[in-house]
Amino acid sequence: MKQNPLRCLLILLASLLLLGPSGAWAWDYEGHRLINQIALASLPTNFPAFVFTPAARERIAFLSGEPDRWRNTPDLPLRHCNGPDHYIDFEDLTPMGLKPANLSPLRYVFTAQLAVAREKNPGAFPPIDAARDTDQTKALPGFLPWTITEYAGKLKSAFSYLRELEQEGTVEEIQNAQANIIYLMGVMGHFVGDGSQPLHTTRSYNGWVGDNPNRYTTTNRFHSWIDGGYLNRVGLKPKELLAKVRPARLLIAPDIRGPSTNLFPMVVDYLQEGFRQVEPLYQLERDGKLSDRPPVSPEGYDFLAGRLLVAGQMLGDLWLTARHHAPPDSFLRSQLSRRKLAAEGPGKPKSE
Repeated sequence: MKQNPLRCLLILLASLLLLGPSGAWAWDYEGHRLINQIALASLPTNFPAFVFTPAARERIAFLSGEPDRWRNTPDLPLRHCNGPDHYIDFEDLTPMGLKPANLSPLRYVFTAQLAVAREKNPGAFPPIDAARDTDQTKALPGFLPWTITEYAGKLKSAFSYLRELEQEGTVEEIQNAQANIIYLMGVMGHFVGDGSQPLHTTRSYNGWVGDNPNRYTTTNRFHSWIDGGYLNRVGLKPKELLAKVRPARLLIAPDIRGPSTNLFPMVVDYLQEGFRQVEPLYQLERDGKLSDRPPVSPEGYDFLAGRLLVAGQMLGDLWLTARHHAPPDSFLRSQLSRRKLAAEGPGKPKSE
C-alpha cells in the first residue's frame, strides 16, 4: 500500500517528541564538525603529522556526527547502549545519595550503585511508563562522563601501540593504527561536544521540568532550537571562533597522592561547568535573547558560540593528554620482537 508522505512525517515527528533524554541530540552536525575543527586548530605543530593531512582533518570532522548516526536504526540493544552515553542528568544523582565529586570512575560500579539505590528507596524515583521506555533507559541518569573518559583511555591505548608499531611494525600496521587514532579522535569529539551543551546535563533537557517560579520555557522545541536552530538562523561565524582558539594544554588532575593522570574528575568538572549554565540558558530564552528576530541579541549568540569553543578546547586538551600519557605497550613490544627474531631465523644474523 502506498504511504502518505505527510502522514509518515507526522508519525516521525510524534515519535521524536515522545523520546526521553536518550532521544535528544546535542548540536547539529555543523556544530559538532566545528568543535572537532577547533580542537584540531588547538594542537601543537609537533602532534603526529598524519592527523593534519587534509584527508584526516575531514575524516575527524565527519566522524563528529557518527554517534548520532547510530540512531538511524530501531535496534533496541544499540539504542539502549548508545542513548545514555550522550547525557548526564546531574539532578538525578540526589535520590541516589551521590554527589558529582564522589562518583566512581568505573561505569559498572556506578550502575550497581544506581540499582541498589532504586531498590532501597523506590519512592525517591519517578515512576516509569514502560510503553515509553522500550529501550529501558529512563531509569538511567546517563553515562556521559564515563563515555568521554573511556574514549580518552581508548585513544591513549591507540597512541601506545602506534608507538611500538612505528619501531617494529609493517607499513600496513602503522597505517591501520593511524586510522584507528583518527577514528577515535573523531567519535570522541562528539561526546565532548555533547557535554558543552547545557541541556545534556539536566533533566530539563527539552523545556523546564518541575517547579517553575522563574517562568522558564516548557516547550518541547527548546532543545532543537539550542542544538542548531538558533545558530542556523542568525548565522554561525566559524572563523571568529577559530581565531579565539588557545593552544591545547595537558590535563593533570591533582589528588592527595600527588599528580594523577585520572581524567574522570576533570571530565566531571567540565560537565558540571555545563550544568551551571542551564539556568543562564533558560534565562536568555525567557528574556528574548535567543530569538532570531532582529535586532538579534549578541548575548544569545555569544553564549552558544562560546559553548562550542569550550568544547573544542576541552577536546584538544584531551587529545593532547591522551598522547602525552600513552604508556609503553610492553606486551606488543615483546610480540613484535619475537616476530622479528622468528623472521630472521636461527641461521640468520640479527638485524642491527
